[in-house]
Amino acid sequence: MLIDSHAHLGMSQFDRDRDEVIQRAIDAGVELIFTVGTDIGDCRKAIEIARVNERVFAIIGIHPHNAKEVYEGTYSDLRALSQDGKVKAIGEIGLDLFRNLSPRDTQMARFREQIHLAKELDLPIVVHARDAQKEVLTILGEEEAREVGGIFHCFSGDYDMAKSCTDLGFFISIPGIITFKNSAKLREIIKKIPLDRILIETDCPFLAPMPFRGKRNEPAYVKFTALKLAEMKGLPFDEVARITSKNAKRVFRVDEELI
Repeated sequence: MLIDSHAHLGMSQFDRDRDEVIQRAIDAGVELIFTVGTDIGDCRKAIEIARVNERVFAIIGIHPHNAKEVYEGTYSDLRALSQDGKVKAIGEIGLDLFRNLSPRDTQMARFREQIHLAKELDLPIVVHARDAQKEVLTILGEEEAREVGGIFHCFSGDYDMAKSCTDLGFFISIPGIITFKNSAKLREIIKKIPLDRILIETDCPFLAPMPFRGKRNEPAYVKFTALKLAEMKGLPFDEVARITSKNAKRVFRVDEELI
């Protein structure tokens, strides 16, 4: 069985066939899906989806793109939403200094604040880092994020970044990018990362793996990332599925009896 550790099932791309998408994932051997909110409204939707699907859990937080939209009651709202048993992490939070849709200083402040919130709530964090490797690692260290741990989602950094992440006790989540022909450098980096620190994800509806590149991604396609990872590691597919799923359950603190 597989786990999609990062999906965006609340996005409009799934409004017409969300239930069918989830069922296709289950039929494809996906045991659990973690759907991620990016602002308060999206977080509420993630929880609603999780409540009516036993195989779906929610991750809530303010994406760095939306950092400028944080209002006076944002964190009170997140605290309240976190009380739902379906919520398993704070995310995706971090820095995106590539698109800079929110001012740099605002992103950094919101990142620190949400690490504080995760520590207060004793929840792991899901980190978004784009063109901000040094800055993200500095903030994680200064804010002692090791206390809650978490995941570097959609990893695309270099090996030094990966090593720093795992040294902090974080996991690395691998998207379908590894199936792309032009991702040879990333594949070489991932080969060096121990499998017991790796999760797999779709980041759907984005980043569909081969042979679906350019189309809408969905949780069922996480299988293609697992197949490529197995090939890269020289391991049986079932072993990669077992270990990455075990890692996901560990970081999200999902007990077998809840499934």
